[in-house]
Amino acid sequence: MDKLLITGGKRLAGDITISGAKNAALPILCAGLLTADTLVLSNVPKLQDVATMEKLLSQMGLSIKDNAGTLELCGRDVSNLEAPYEMVKTMRASILVLGPLLARFGEAKVSLPGGCAIGSRPVDQHIKGLQAMGAEIRIEAGYIHARAKKLKGTRIVTDMITVTGTENLLMAATLAEGDTVLENAAREPEVTDLANLLVAMGAQIEGIGSDRLLVHGVSALHGASHSVIADRIETGTFLCAVAATGGDVVLRHARTDILDVALDKLREAGVILTTGEDWIRVQMAGRTKPVSFRTTEYPGFPTDMQAQFMAMNCIAEGNSRVTETIFENRFMHVQELNRLGAAIEIDGHTAIVQGVSGLIGAPVMATDLRASASLVIAGLAASGQTVIDRIYHLDRGYDQMEVKLSAVGADIQRIK
Repeated sequence: MDKLLITGGKRLAGDITISGAKNAALPILCAGLLTADTLVLSNVPKLQDVATMEKLLSQMGLSIKDNAGTLELCGRDVSNLEAPYEMVKTMRASILVLGPLLARFGEAKVSLPGGCAIGSRPVDQHIKGLQAMGAEIRIEAGYIHARAKKLKGTRIVTDMITVTGTENLLMAATLAEGDTVLENAAREPEVTDLANLLVAMGAQIEGIGSDRLLVHGVSALHGASHSVIADRIETGTFLCAVAATGGDVVLRHARTDILDVALDKLREAGVILTTGEDWIRVQMAGRTKPVSFRTTEYPGFPTDMQAQFMAMNCIAEGNSRVTETIFENRFMHVQELNRLGAAIEIDGHTAIVQGVSGLIGAPVMATDLRASASLVIAGLAASGQTVIDRIYHLDRGYDQMEVKLSAVGADIQRIK
């Protein structure tokens, strides 16, 4: 099993190119099930989760060709309408095939997702919405069995804001008969990116980017070309890495317009940021100031950036409070950061971080995707060597992180 070996204390300088967003690429790949025509997708990140989704879709009959980094998807021969447990258990986003299969083929058999390390992510809102559109759904032997001769447009109000729920229902609604209104819809940029692709495929969607989506169902969707949005979480992760270690780095192919809250917090921490249309320059010297925040749905502070900012706060000049409101078990990185010399205490859904003058390298273990990123940041800032185990979590969502960091001066290598 691979590990990362980091020798900390190196100043970072140079350029890093940001990859496409994992959380946009996964639903966009599933959109290939909605048409018999060809989708041409560029800026798709090379990640373990993307590879898993491609394998699942290929098993269903979706043709996927990689043409020098550009993917060509053709759904003409899709015939297997099942997402088996063996695939879904490794990646919860597999539930995103449910809406497209049901809308285009009238049936689907999708395994219920398994447990999630960072907390419960129920799919009841997906099921509730599809039932409101006329689907007959039963849960049997751990599978969702769904049938619908033709989905019917309706008004759907979800009990909570759910990103994958919004994406699933949005894709289903594009081929439903009549109009569908999605109230309390997720506003994340990745949802917007999916909606923009669907419009390019011939869908009729109003209110893109808002919490109320109006979808006028069409009889069929056609092929299109689309470039996946830049990954705002990867961007934020590298921004925190430079803030924690010091240096001068330019992030290329970045989107500043979808990072407002994180950028504001970094400026509050004393980081110097200069932005252009598709780049961000981050400069830092000395220790950061502590920043307190509370995670919430977009456009608020993203839960996927909580761990990285906490790592930065560990060595800030002062104390901070981090409150997690999205996932009930997303502080598992705290004990690992404390192994490196951080001083963090947990009080319910809040972590109290007392900034220390420095961290010291030690063996640590990644528990989930974003936790692993926080340990990389802490390891880069620590003195001595840090070994991070179970980095398969990191590979799920970061495209060659150690290669990108090495190119700007980090002493980081993958070892067996």
